[in-house]
Amino acid sequence: MAQENPPRDGEVARSAGGGVPQKLRRPEVYEARRARREMSLPEVLLWQRLKGSPQGIAFRKQHPIGSYRADFYCAAAKLVIEVDGMAHDMGDRPQRDTARNAWLAGAGYEIVRIAAADVLKNADEAAQRIVALAAAPLHRQPEEGWRSPSPQAGRIEE
Repeated sequence: MAQENPPRDGEVARSAGGGVPQKLRRPEVYEARRARREMSLPEVLLWQRLKGSPQGIAFRKQHPIGSYRADFYCAAAKLVIEVDGMAHDMGDRPQRDTARNAWLAGAGYEIVRIAAADVLKNADEAAQRIVALAAAPLHRQPEEGWRSPSPQAGRIEE
């Protein structure tokens, strides 16, 4: 029987089924990669304006955070930007968004929700406002008795 060579530096030992061993797989990363290829029109329009580090502020698209995925994320400000379309108002989605906001806020992230219609109406203005928020100090500690805002509470509106 032929003896298998040990993995070289930087390589991962392959499991019997081939590929990456099950314990090293990160489904949230694969899901984020898929979501980057399938972004909605408002997300694409916003990303066209946020990529390339406007004003020196870097953003990531479809970034996994815990078991969630942010539409856009600014690590320097711990700012999560969510583009909310009509689906966010249907079924159990408002409750899921509220739970998600609570988890993210508890982990120290600032959440900004922007209506997809606002991005479609004026993507340049939406991006400018997001960059301005990311450039401002956002690190506020929750007060005693603080509750997660509703999904509509952090929306950028005119």
